[in-house]
Amino acid sequence: MKKILFGLILVWSLPCFSMDAPKLIGDYNDWSAYTFKEGNSVVCYMASTPKKDEGSYTKRGDIYVIVTHRPKDKSFDVVNFVAGYTFKPNSKIVVKIGKESFDSFFTEDDKAWTINDASDKALVKAMFRGERMIVEGTSNRGTKTKDTYSLKGFARAYKAINAKCGKK
Repeated sequence: MKKILFGLILVWSLPCFSMDAPKLIGDYNDWSAYTFKEGNSVVCYMASTPKKDEGSYTKRGDIYVIVTHRPKDKSFDVVNFVAGYTFKPNSKIVVKIGKESFDSFFTEDDKAWTINDASDKALVKAMFRGERMIVEGTSNRGTKTKDTYSLKGFARAYKAINAKCGKK
């Protein structure tokens, strides 16, 4: 179910291009790696769901994080969080990995991205070193959430998408 969910969610969350259905590269503990064709280009991504999600809410959609490589665009390590709710306008999210804290994100609807490539690369580097990642956000209704992700398998999934998308 998790494999199908990530594939369908990614297809729905990307801009409309001619693309094939995502194909599973492999499952690596708490992370899964995928590839698909977008027009004539190969795209690789890895995804995970939180081990624990906290907040005083009655209903929440799918929650996950994705790291994407688009070699044709020379775009690597793009980190995207999906909260399962619409973020409060101009709200901040905070990501904590070990003693490091990251707060350079922008939000739109139910998604959050880092503000630039350097922030993506720093976040991915921390994800390699960490054991868990905590993501804190605020919904448009003011509900504060805290999602805890395992980083077990992150490095192996990352190596898998690098191999498929030609990143060295």
